[in-house]
Amino acid sequence: MERPGPSDVTGSDASGPDPQLAVTMGFTGFGKKARTFDLEAMFEQTRRTAVERSRKTLEAREREEEMNREKELRRQNEDLEPTSSGSNVARACSKSSSRDTSSSESDESSDSSDDELIGPPLPLKMVEEPVNPVEEGVLGPLPPPLAEGVEEEDDDDGDSEEEENPVRKIPDSHEITLKHGTKTVSALGLDPSGARLVTGGYDYDVKFWDFAGMDASFKAFRSLQPCECHQIKSLQYSNTGDMILVVSGSSQAKVIDRDGFEVMECIKGDQYIVDMANTKGHTAMLHTGSWHPKIKGEFMTCSNDATVRTWEVENPKKQKSVFKPRTMQGKKVIPTTCTYSRDGSLIAAACQNGSIQIWDRNLTVHPKFHYKQAHDPGTDTSCVTFSYDGTVLASRGGDDTLKLWDIRQFNKPLFSASGLPTMFPMTDCCFSPDDKLIVTGTSVQRGCGSGKLVFFERRTFQRVYEIDITDASVVRCLWHPKLNQIMVGTGNGLAKVYYDPNKSQRGAKLCVVKTQRKAKQAETLTQDYIITPHALPMFREPRQRSTRKQLEKDRLDPLKSHKPEPPVAGPGRGGRVGTHGGTLSSYIVKNIALDKTDDSNPREAILRHAKAAEDNPYWVSPAYSKTQPKTMFAQVESDDEETKNEPEWKKRKI
Repeated sequence: MERPGPSDVTGSDASGPDPQLAVTMGFTGFGKKARTFDLEAMFEQTRRTAVERSRKTLEAREREEEMNREKELRRQNEDLEPTSSGSNVARACSKSSSRDTSSSESDESSDSSDDELIGPPLPLKMVEEPVNPVEEGVLGPLPPPLAEGVEEEDDDDGDSEEEENPVRKIPDSHEITLKHGTKTVSALGLDPSGARLVTGGYDYDVKFWDFAGMDASFKAFRSLQPCECHQIKSLQYSNTGDMILVVSGSSQAKVIDRDGFEVMECIKGDQYIVDMANTKGHTAMLHTGSWHPKIKGEFMTCSNDATVRTWEVENPKKQKSVFKPRTMQGKKVIPTTCTYSRDGSLIAAACQNGSIQIWDRNLTVHPKFHYKQAHDPGTDTSCVTFSYDGTVLASRGGDDTLKLWDIRQFNKPLFSASGLPTMFPMTDCCFSPDDKLIVTGTSVQRGCGSGKLVFFERRTFQRVYEIDITDASVVRCLWHPKLNQIMVGTGNGLAKVYYDPNKSQRGAKLCVVKTQRKAKQAETLTQDYIITPHALPMFREPRQRSTRKQLEKDRLDPLKSHKPEPPVAGPGRGGRVGTHGGTLSSYIVKNIALDKTDDSNPREAILRHAKAAEDNPYWVSPAYSKTQPKTMFAQVESDDEETKNEPEWKKRKI
């Protein structure tokens, strides 16, 4: 069946379309023959395809029903009627849907290509499951719904058990010890990725530990003293991990990079100004510091000048804002610790009078929350920290207590635990990564027991677990959420890392498996470098990354890599003395250092040349010939002759 072409309608001949008609109508293509479709052949092909697919579907359903019967015979005690009825309903629905959509599919198949299948679509069960489950090793319909339910119930039971007992999540099965020095480790810092640990102590040293590059010897790869002769009180990595905030006993905080080079140093304020808000920096010893959790380059410090100041790395010449804690009577009070909330909107500080004050970060005048008797007055609160959900605040007091506060109802503590002795002004407390435990350390006198790491459950504040660390005080503790490892700083100069091979990630697990390497010659320093920190940049020596390249250059230098010549045997050559043993010292001993004493009279040896000098004066006499006085008196040998030859004027005096 053919349709009349455009040429028949317009009346143009077969030789070609009329150009005037194309111009008038606005489009070309007149006279082309239209496509022809054999509808009867297409319907016949569609019918055959549908019959073939229906036959395959019926065979598959019959095969599946037979396997269901066999399955039912095998499992006589199990009742599978609900599942079978549900599958029958699904088959019926799929069958009806396939019948309804067969006509529409056949109409659309005329425009598709020849390789596409034409006819009703496969049922949903045939598409998802294989035609013959016996080939897959499964007999009958799978019973995963029941099995999955059982497994899910088991998993829920396990989760509930873990929720009931969070002690199982503590990674304390293994430990490694990093030796910082001999004095107290008073600061710990771990970067956000968990790759590097930095420790600081009372010995003024800051040491860097790289878990990925460290072997079983557990040695720090860099040690420096960024604050000269001031004890390190706090170390913290920024939220990006590229900078470290160093707070020491001085009045100026420093920021160093990951390699230990200084980035900035805060300015020191004027100590003769009464209002501390009008100075540009701190004027007294610092206590601690903290980075802003969201804003890059912003950090906070608190000091003995009774202020809490926020800073920016780009502007070290002046602080950004000043918070001044006050008592209820409006007097100054010194903050001993400070921290940001998890979202960075609040600033919390604990003071020497036992109060805890919380400000809005953008409002520096009055605190948003103020609890005046959080801890005993006169005892320095060593730490305040927020939970990960941001609703709970934990404070570690110098009165040997640990308290938990709800900032939404900041009128009384939620819980309080006593009997936790502390002797350091920077004793830590921290939350577990799942916010279900609170950890703090205890202090002991020397030789009076061991320091402990104590775990409290947040919900009930029960003392659920303890770890004996060492025979010294536990000063710092840090539980990294990404590594799930606990870092502890002690009073005898050790930094310990606790981990679990199954519950922890990377960190200490990387360096434990590495064997201790032997020291190589190329890693030793070839020469001592004089460090002049105050020299001009043009005279500053470049950073020495490694000595291996320097040794390779020295090997190429013909002078530095020249092999020493062997000793000369036989007669000398090339200007080298080879006689009498072949060494210069033996030649000197043999020829020069012999005993050649002269027994002659030295006066006679000198006067031997007197007559020649008098007859032919050449050296001394010509130089003084014009100024030399003439000899008037001869030399006498006795006193009588001297008086006899004296002039007349001397005799007259006598």
